[in-house]
Parts: sequence; C-alpha cells; structure tokens
Amino acid sequence: QVQLVESGGGLVQAGESLRLSCAASGSRFNINEMGWYRQAPGKQRELVAIISSGGSTRYADSVKGRFTISRDSAKNTAYLQMSSLKPEDTAVYYCNVLGTGRYSTFDLWGQGTQVTVSS
Repeated sequence: QVQLVESGGGLVQAGESLRLSCAASGSRFNINEMGWYRQAPGKQRELVAIISSGGSTRYADSVKGRFTISRDSAKNTAYLQMSSLKPEDTAVYYCNVLGTGRYSTFDLWGQGTQVTVSS
C-alpha cells in the first residue's frame, strides 16, 4: 500500500515564496507521474504542475515562470517551489501520484495543504 504525505503550506504575503513537498512511501511500487493540483473555495480542482518519471514537466499557464516542480526519485518525493506568490494562488494544494504497485496501478491523492497568500 502506498501512502502520501504532504507538507509545506502556510500563510505568506504576496511576492513571497513557499515550497511544498509530497513524499510517497510503501513497498514494491513505481511512480510514473507526480503532480500538484489546487482547489480554491467555490472553484473546481485544477492542475498546477505535473512531472513525469522521465522529468518532463507541464504547468498551468497561470503559474508558468513562477512555480517549479521537481522530484527526487530516490526519495519518491515531489516538490513544488512557488515564487512570486499572488493572492489568487490561495487554495488547498493536493499532491497526486500515478504509479504501479505489485498487482495494479494506483492514482493517489494527498490530504491537501493550505496555501494562503495575503495582499
């Protein structure tokens, strides 16, 4: 069984930075893709950034040039470095991991971490 633990959210002022972490743990699994999504109050969950096992990345237009996703494959951990934060970045951020276990594929979500950006 694979589990995810997120960390790194908080309250910051506009223009400041935060780094989120998402660590996957368990036995006998391979990760294909790790990503970050966010959901603001009253809005649908949206893609922020994803990174493939080969290192390819994709970003939402709203965060390009400000956010950077990376991963440490040895630690099964993904990071989201968020810079030049804006009040509109305020949301609950969720980690998502796609992978394969011993017998099946999995699509896991983290518990979510709150990011609040004040103006």
